[in-house]
Amino acid sequence: MSANPPTGDGPVGDAGVGETPAREAPAREAPAREAPPSEAPSGSPGRDDADRQRAGRRGGERAPLTGSRTKARRAALDLLFEADQRGLNADRLLTERLAAPVTEAPLRDYTVQIVRGVVQHWRTIDEALGTYSQGWSVERMPAVDRALLRVGTWEILFNDDVPDAVATQQAVELATALSTDESPSFVNGLLSRIAEVKDTIDRG
Repeated sequence: MSANPPTGDGPVGDAGVGETPAREAPAREAPAREAPPSEAPSGSPGRDDADRQRAGRRGGERAPLTGSRTKARRAALDLLFEADQRGLNADRLLTERLAAPVTEAPLRDYTVQIVRGVVQHWRTIDEALGTYSQGWSVERMPAVDRALLRVGTWEILFNDDVPDAVATQQAVELATALSTDESPSFVNGLLSRIAEVKDTIDRG
């Protein structure tokens, strides 16, 4: 399945995701892209009925970005996006946010699990994205797509509690809400391909 990345450096969306360094103000928080930490988050939250329902929606029907799991994914995307744009270490930024006085809603457990999981498996995730994106490097992808693809790939490869269809559909919905017009198709094609070949991918 071919997956041609959309053009542009950032999404056209709300709250932080949707712009590049000079013209993008990251949403709430974000982590960085350095050497992944040695620890993985413990445990996986139970499946979300709303997630499963969204996975079964057909084209044309778009669910709003609501629900605890969806909000947790969005917060993780914001953190990864901010870290990417600022050249920070994502796990370190996450740790700082968790230690800081709470001025907004506290980060959900699943947000923390996603960010730490993505950082821990950074190399495997990026290798999969680079391999199955039909010759497009991860660095050339729009920043928001890059972040949400990392979230979706982590869920597909490393979180058995989330059905592949749910992980893909959630990423597509985020791309629809926050990124370019071409992004949903690109994200859907790439994550669907990774889900198809996941059993052949060396997950370390």
